Amino acid sequence: MRTRRSLIVASILAVFILFFIAASAAAAAKKKIVVTFADFSERTTALFVAQDRGFFAEQGLDAELVQIRSGPVSMSALATGETQFYGSGATGANLGAMAQGLDVVFIAGLVNKLDGYFVVGPKVKNIDDLKGKTLGVQSMGGGIWTYTMAALDYWGLVPERDKIDFRVLGDQSVLAHGMIDGAFLGYTFSKMAERQGCRILAELPKANVPYQMQGILARRSFIEQSPDVAERSLRALSRSIGFIQEPANKQAVLRTLAKWLRVPQIEGGDELYERMKINYDRRIYPTKDGLARALRILTKANPKIGALKVENLFDNRIVHKLEMDRVF
Repeated sequence: MRTRRSLIVASILAVFILFFIAASAAAAAKKKIVVTFADFSERTTALFVAQDRGFFAEQGLDAELVQIRSGPVSMSALATGETQFYGSGATGANLGAMAQGLDVVFIAGLVNKLDGYFVVGPKVKNIDDLKGKTLGVQSMGGGIWTYTMAALDYWGLVPERDKIDFRVLGDQSVLAHGMIDGAFLGYTFSKMAERQGCRILAELPKANVPYQMQGILARRSFIEQSPDVAERSLRALSRSIGFIQEPANKQAVLRTLAKWLRVPQIEGGDELYERMKINYDRRIYPTKDGLARALRILTKANPKIGALKVENLFDNRIVHKLEMDRVF
Protein backbone atom coordinates (compact mmCIF):
# COMPACT_ATOMS: atom_id res chain seq x y z
CA MET A 1 0.00 0.00 0.00
CA ARG A 2 2.79 2.41 0.98
CA THR A 3 4.61 1.69 -2.28
CA ARG A 4 1.46 2.36 -4.29
CA ARG A 5 0.87 5.64 -2.42
CA SER A 6 4.46 6.65 -3.02
CA LEU A 7 4.07 5.96 -6.73
CA ILE A 8 0.93 8.12 -6.87
CA VAL A 9 2.66 10.97 -5.05
CA ALA A 10 5.67 10.65 -7.33
CA SER A 11 3.43 10.70 -10.41
CA ILE A 12 1.66 13.84 -9.22
CA LEU A 13 4.98 15.55 -8.51
CA ALA A 14 6.24 14.57 -11.93
CA VAL A 15 3.17 16.10 -13.57
CA PHE A 16 3.64 19.34 -11.64
CA ILE A 17 7.33 19.44 -12.52
CA LEU A 18 6.61 18.88 -16.21
CA PHE A 19 3.89 21.55 -16.13
CA PHE A 20 6.26 24.01 -14.46
CA ILE A 21 9.01 23.29 -17.00
CA ALA A 22 6.58 23.67 -19.90
CA ALA A 23 5.19 26.93 -18.50
CA SER A 24 8.69 28.29 -17.89
CA ALA A 25 9.77 27.33 -21.39
CA ALA A 26 6.70 29.00 -22.89
CA ALA A 27 7.35 32.18 -20.91
CA ALA A 28 11.00 32.19 -21.91
CA ALA A 29 10.06 31.72 -25.56
CA LYS A 30 7.91 34.86 -25.65
CA LYS A 31 9.41 37.61 -27.75
CA LYS A 32 9.56 40.99 -26.07
CA ILE A 33 8.20 43.86 -28.18
CA VAL A 34 7.55 47.50 -27.39
CA VAL A 35 4.71 49.25 -29.21
CA THR A 36 4.43 53.00 -28.88
CA PHE A 37 1.43 55.18 -29.60
CA ALA A 38 0.74 58.91 -29.48
CA ASP A 39 -2.93 59.11 -30.44
CA PHE A 40 -4.67 59.19 -27.07
CA SER A 41 -8.16 58.38 -28.36
CA GLU A 42 -10.51 55.59 -29.40
CA ARG A 43 -8.49 55.12 -32.60
CA THR A 44 -5.89 53.27 -30.53
CA THR A 45 -8.45 50.80 -29.16
CA ALA A 46 -7.17 47.91 -31.30
CA LEU A 47 -3.83 48.10 -29.47
CA PHE A 48 -5.51 48.40 -26.07
CA VAL A 49 -7.78 45.40 -26.70
CA ALA A 50 -4.96 43.27 -28.11
CA GLN A 51 -3.03 43.86 -24.90
CA ASP A 52 -5.83 43.47 -22.38
CA ARG A 53 -7.42 40.42 -24.02
CA GLY A 54 -4.08 38.62 -24.33
CA PHE A 55 -3.99 38.52 -28.15
CA PHE A 56 -0.32 39.51 -28.24
CA ALA A 57 0.42 36.81 -25.65
CA GLU A 58 -1.46 34.24 -27.74
CA GLN A 59 1.03 34.94 -30.52
CA GLY A 60 3.99 34.35 -28.20
CA LEU A 61 4.67 38.04 -27.72
CA ASP A 62 5.45 39.84 -24.49
CA ALA A 63 4.12 43.24 -25.56
CA GLU A 64 4.52 46.53 -23.75
CA LEU A 65 2.42 49.49 -24.84
CA VAL A 66 3.98 52.89 -24.22
CA GLN A 67 2.43 56.27 -24.87
CA ILE A 68 4.89 58.79 -26.27
CA ARG A 69 3.30 62.19 -26.70
CA SER A 70 5.68 63.37 -29.41
CA GLY A 71 5.84 61.97 -32.95
CA PRO A 72 9.55 62.82 -33.44
CA VAL A 73 10.43 61.06 -30.18
CA SER A 74 8.49 57.97 -31.27
CA MET A 75 10.31 57.89 -34.60
CA SER A 76 13.62 58.29 -32.79
CA ALA A 77 12.74 55.31 -30.59
CA LEU A 78 12.11 53.24 -33.73
CA ALA A 79 15.38 54.42 -35.25
CA THR A 80 17.41 53.36 -32.22
CA GLY A 81 15.64 50.02 -31.82
CA GLU A 82 14.14 50.91 -28.43
CA THR A 83 10.73 50.10 -29.92
CA GLN A 84 9.69 47.77 -32.72
CA PHE A 85 6.30 49.18 -33.73
CA TYR A 86 4.59 52.54 -33.67
CA GLY A 87 0.82 52.92 -33.84
CA SER A 88 0.23 56.19 -35.64
CA GLY A 89 -1.07 57.84 -38.78
CA ALA A 90 0.48 59.68 -41.70
CA THR A 91 1.73 62.71 -39.77
CA GLY A 92 4.22 65.42 -40.56
CA ALA A 93 6.66 63.96 -38.06
CA ASN A 94 6.42 60.44 -39.50
CA LEU A 95 6.68 61.37 -43.19
CA GLY A 96 9.33 63.94 -42.33
CA ALA A 97 11.48 61.21 -40.79
CA MET A 98 10.98 59.08 -43.90
CA ALA A 99 12.04 62.04 -46.05
CA GLN A 100 15.21 62.27 -43.94
CA GLY A 101 16.03 58.67 -44.87
CA LEU A 102 14.70 56.64 -41.94
CA ASP A 103 13.70 53.21 -43.32
CA VAL A 104 10.21 53.26 -41.78
CA VAL A 105 7.06 52.07 -43.57
CA PHE A 106 3.43 51.38 -42.81
CA ILE A 107 3.00 47.63 -42.53
CA ALA A 108 -0.72 47.84 -41.72
CA GLY A 109 -3.63 50.26 -41.91
CA LEU A 110 -6.22 50.16 -39.13
CA VAL A 111 -8.27 53.32 -39.68
CA ASN A 112 -8.12 54.37 -43.32
CA LYS A 113 -10.18 57.55 -43.41
CA LEU A 114 -10.15 60.90 -41.65
CA ASP A 115 -11.81 60.25 -38.32
CA GLY A 116 -12.39 62.89 -35.72
CA TYR A 117 -14.51 65.78 -34.58
CA PHE A 118 -13.70 69.45 -35.04
CA VAL A 119 -14.72 71.06 -31.77
CA VAL A 120 -14.93 74.84 -31.44
CA GLY A 121 -15.54 77.56 -28.90
CA PRO A 122 -18.35 80.14 -28.89
CA LYS A 123 -16.57 82.53 -31.31
CA VAL A 124 -16.83 80.01 -34.17
CA LYS A 125 -20.25 79.57 -35.75
CA ASN A 126 -19.26 78.03 -39.11
CA ILE A 127 -16.24 76.84 -41.11
CA ASP A 128 -15.50 80.32 -42.46
CA ASP A 129 -15.23 81.62 -38.89
CA LEU A 130 -12.02 79.62 -38.42
CA LYS A 131 -10.19 82.35 -40.33
CA GLY A 132 -8.10 84.45 -37.98
CA LYS A 133 -8.54 81.99 -35.12
CA THR A 134 -6.11 79.98 -32.97
CA LEU A 135 -6.35 76.18 -32.90
CA GLY A 136 -4.93 73.92 -30.22
CA VAL A 137 -2.59 71.02 -31.11
CA GLN A 138 -0.49 68.47 -29.25
CA SER A 139 2.72 69.27 -31.14
CA MET A 140 3.73 70.96 -34.37
CA GLY A 141 4.00 68.28 -37.05
CA GLY A 142 2.35 65.66 -34.86
CA GLY A 143 -0.88 63.75 -35.37
CA ILE A 144 -3.45 66.30 -34.20
CA TRP A 145 -1.71 69.08 -36.15
CA THR A 146 -1.63 66.90 -39.27
CA TYR A 147 -5.28 65.88 -39.03
CA THR A 148 -6.22 69.50 -38.40
CA MET A 149 -4.33 70.46 -41.57
CA ALA A 150 -6.15 67.69 -43.48
CA ALA A 151 -9.52 69.00 -42.31
CA LEU A 152 -8.62 72.59 -43.22
CA ASP A 153 -7.47 71.39 -46.64
CA TYR A 154 -10.76 69.57 -47.15
CA TRP A 155 -12.61 72.81 -46.36
CA GLY A 156 -10.39 74.86 -48.68
CA LEU A 157 -8.71 76.80 -45.87
CA VAL A 158 -5.01 77.71 -45.92
CA PRO A 159 -3.50 78.68 -42.53
CA GLU A 160 -1.03 81.21 -43.96
CA ARG A 161 -3.56 82.91 -46.20
CA ASP A 162 -6.42 82.72 -43.73
CA LYS A 163 -4.31 83.73 -40.70
CA ILE A 164 -5.05 80.56 -38.75
CA ASP A 165 -2.56 80.07 -35.91
CA PHE A 166 -1.66 76.98 -33.88
CA ARG A 167 -0.81 76.75 -30.21
CA VAL A 168 0.80 73.71 -28.59
CA LEU A 169 -1.20 72.78 -25.49
CA GLY A 170 -0.99 69.01 -24.94
CA ASP A 171 -2.75 65.77 -25.80
CA GLN A 172 -6.50 65.42 -26.23
CA SER A 173 -7.23 65.23 -22.52
CA VAL A 174 -5.69 68.71 -22.21
CA LEU A 175 -7.15 70.11 -25.44
CA ALA A 176 -10.66 69.14 -24.36
CA HIS A 177 -10.34 71.62 -21.48
CA GLY A 178 -8.38 74.41 -23.18
CA MET A 179 -8.58 74.33 -26.95
CA ILE A 180 -8.50 78.15 -27.54
CA ASP A 181 -10.85 78.59 -30.56
CA GLY A 182 -10.95 75.01 -31.77
CA ALA A 183 -9.26 71.62 -31.95
CA PHE A 184 -9.42 68.28 -33.72
CA LEU A 185 -10.51 65.68 -31.15
CA GLY A 186 -11.60 62.07 -30.98
CA TYR A 187 -15.15 61.14 -30.01
CA THR A 188 -14.53 60.65 -26.29
CA PHE A 189 -12.81 63.96 -25.68
CA SER A 190 -15.14 65.87 -28.00
CA LYS A 191 -17.96 64.89 -25.65
CA MET A 192 -15.96 66.20 -22.71
CA ALA A 193 -15.38 69.49 -24.54
CA GLU A 194 -19.12 69.78 -25.18
CA ARG A 195 -19.67 69.67 -21.42
CA GLN A 196 -17.30 72.62 -21.15
CA GLY A 197 -19.56 74.71 -23.37
CA CYS A 198 -17.97 73.89 -26.73
CA ARG A 199 -19.76 72.40 -29.72
CA ILE A 200 -18.95 70.06 -32.57
CA LEU A 201 -18.52 72.03 -35.77
CA ALA A 202 -17.98 69.00 -38.01
CA GLU A 203 -18.00 65.20 -37.81
CA LEU A 204 -15.24 64.13 -40.18
CA PRO A 205 -16.24 60.43 -40.39
CA LYS A 206 -19.36 61.47 -42.32
CA ALA A 207 -17.18 63.11 -44.99
CA ASN A 208 -15.49 59.74 -45.77
CA VAL A 209 -12.16 61.39 -46.64
CA PRO A 210 -9.41 58.78 -47.41
CA TYR A 211 -6.51 59.22 -45.01
CA GLN A 212 -4.05 56.96 -43.21
CA MET A 213 -5.46 57.91 -39.85
CA GLN A 214 -4.13 54.97 -37.84
CA GLY A 215 -1.65 52.34 -38.91
CA ILE A 216 1.36 50.37 -37.74
CA LEU A 217 4.84 51.58 -38.62
CA ALA A 218 8.05 49.58 -38.43
CA ARG A 219 11.55 49.75 -39.87
CA ARG A 220 12.19 47.83 -43.07
CA SER A 221 15.36 46.45 -41.54
CA PHE A 222 13.39 45.04 -38.59
CA ILE A 223 10.84 43.42 -40.92
CA GLU A 224 13.64 41.78 -42.90
CA GLN A 225 15.35 40.51 -39.75
CA SER A 226 12.22 39.46 -37.82
CA PRO A 227 9.36 38.83 -40.27
CA ASP A 228 7.78 36.30 -37.90
CA VAL A 229 7.54 38.87 -35.09
CA ALA A 230 5.92 41.37 -37.45
CA GLU A 231 3.49 38.73 -38.69
CA ARG A 232 2.53 37.61 -35.18
CA SER A 233 2.00 41.24 -34.14
CA LEU A 234 -0.36 41.87 -37.04
CA ARG A 235 -2.19 38.61 -36.38
CA ALA A 236 -2.82 39.83 -32.83
CA LEU A 237 -4.16 43.16 -34.10
CA SER A 238 -6.39 41.48 -36.67
CA ARG A 239 -7.78 39.30 -33.88
CA SER A 240 -8.32 42.44 -31.81
CA ILE A 241 -10.31 44.14 -34.59
CA GLY A 242 -12.43 41.01 -34.97
CA PHE A 243 -13.11 41.11 -31.22
CA ILE A 244 -14.06 44.80 -31.39
CA GLN A 245 -16.48 44.21 -34.25
CA GLU A 246 -18.36 41.42 -32.47
CA PRO A 247 -21.45 43.08 -30.89
CA ALA A 248 -21.38 40.78 -27.86
CA ASN A 249 -18.05 42.32 -26.87
CA LYS A 250 -19.25 45.95 -26.81
CA GLN A 251 -19.14 46.45 -23.05
CA ALA A 252 -15.75 44.76 -22.73
CA VAL A 253 -14.35 47.02 -25.47
CA LEU A 254 -15.75 50.18 -23.85
CA ARG A 255 -14.36 49.17 -20.45
CA THR A 256 -10.93 48.69 -21.97
CA LEU A 257 -11.10 52.06 -23.71
CA ALA A 258 -12.20 53.85 -20.52
CA LYS A 259 -9.35 52.23 -18.61
CA TRP A 260 -6.66 53.31 -21.07
CA LEU A 261 -8.08 56.82 -21.51
CA ARG A 262 -8.28 57.09 -17.73
CA VAL A 263 -11.91 58.19 -17.65
CA PRO A 264 -14.65 56.78 -15.38
CA GLN A 265 -16.84 55.80 -18.32
CA ILE A 266 -17.24 56.47 -22.02
CA GLU A 267 -19.91 59.06 -22.79
CA GLY A 268 -22.17 58.12 -25.67
CA GLY A 269 -20.65 54.64 -25.61
CA ASP A 270 -23.23 53.02 -27.87
CA GLU A 271 -22.69 55.55 -30.65
CA LEU A 272 -18.92 55.46 -30.27
CA TYR A 273 -18.88 51.67 -30.41
CA GLU A 274 -20.85 51.63 -33.66
CA ARG A 275 -18.43 54.14 -35.18
CA MET A 276 -15.41 52.13 -34.11
CA LYS A 277 -16.84 49.03 -35.77
CA ILE A 278 -17.19 50.96 -39.02
CA ASN A 279 -13.87 52.80 -38.83
CA TYR A 280 -11.73 49.74 -38.24
CA ASP A 281 -10.94 47.67 -41.31
CA ARG A 282 -10.55 43.89 -41.03
CA ARG A 283 -8.45 43.96 -44.20
CA ILE A 284 -5.62 45.84 -42.55
CA TYR A 285 -3.96 47.09 -45.72
CA PRO A 286 -2.60 50.66 -45.60
CA THR A 287 -4.60 53.07 -47.76
CA LYS A 288 -2.73 54.21 -50.85
CA ASP A 289 -5.22 57.00 -51.52
CA GLY A 290 -4.97 58.18 -47.93
CA LEU A 291 -1.17 58.26 -48.05
CA ALA A 292 -1.27 60.19 -51.33
CA ARG A 293 -3.50 62.80 -49.66
CA ALA A 294 -1.09 63.04 -46.74
CA LEU A 295 1.85 63.62 -49.09
CA ARG A 296 0.01 66.39 -50.90
CA ILE A 297 -0.95 68.17 -47.69
CA LEU A 298 2.30 67.75 -45.79
CA THR A 299 4.54 68.77 -48.69
CA LYS A 300 3.22 72.30 -48.19
CA ALA A 301 4.70 72.36 -44.69
CA ASN A 302 7.86 70.39 -45.48
CA PRO A 303 9.05 70.47 -49.12
CA LYS A 304 11.36 67.50 -48.49
CA ILE A 305 8.29 65.30 -48.05
CA GLY A 306 7.44 66.06 -51.68
CA ALA A 307 10.35 63.86 -52.77
CA LEU A 308 8.67 60.78 -51.28
CA LYS A 309 6.68 58.37 -53.43
CA VAL A 310 3.49 56.76 -52.18
CA GLU A 311 4.61 53.24 -53.09
CA ASN A 312 7.66 53.62 -50.84
CA LEU A 313 5.61 54.50 -47.77
CA PHE A 314 4.13 51.04 -47.16
CA ASP A 315 5.01 47.35 -47.26
CA ASN A 316 2.01 45.06 -47.82
CA ARG A 317 3.84 41.73 -47.82
CA ILE A 318 2.85 40.62 -44.34
CA VAL A 319 -0.76 41.77 -44.65
CA HIS A 320 -1.00 39.98 -47.98
CA LYS A 321 0.28 36.79 -46.35
CA LEU A 322 -2.38 37.09 -43.64
CA GLU A 323 -5.03 37.47 -46.31
CA MET A 324 -3.74 34.37 -48.12
CA ASP A 325 -3.86 32.53 -44.79
CA ARG A 326 -7.49 33.71 -44.43
CA VAL A 327 -6.80 35.51 -41.18
CA PHE A 328 -9.38 38.05 -42.36
